[in-house]
Amino acid sequence: QLQVVESGGGLVQPGGSLRLSCAASGFTLDHYAIGWFRQAPGKEREGVSCISRSGGSTNYADSVKGRFTISRDNAKNTVYLQMNSLKPEDTAVYYCAAKGTGSGSYCPSTRYEYDYWGQGTQVTVSS
Repeated sequence: QLQVVESGGGLVQPGGSLRLSCAASGFTLDHYAIGWFRQAPGKEREGVSCISRSGGSTNYADSVKGRFTISRDNAKNTVYLQMNSLKPEDTAVYYCAAKGTGSGSYCPSTRYEYDYWGQGTQVTVSS
């Protein structure tokens, strides 16, 4: 069964840090662009960041630029989202998604293009 699994969520105080991981099961991530999304209660799912298959292209939502960093370790079949200077408004369920692609620099422009989704990991930023 092909799936991605998120981990690393939890409760953190404002200003703190967390690192989320997205691991693949049943396939290798090096053929996929990976996106991170989040969904807060009562809100639409929004894109947070994306990293291309090669890792050479990344993008970020304006709300997280300068605070979040996406990276990948294809040898470990894992993509990471390092989240620093966390704010209460970052509270949400975070999802990773995988999009198969032959391009090393491609990142999907919408969430509807992704092939596989994880079940999500809860991030709560609160004092």
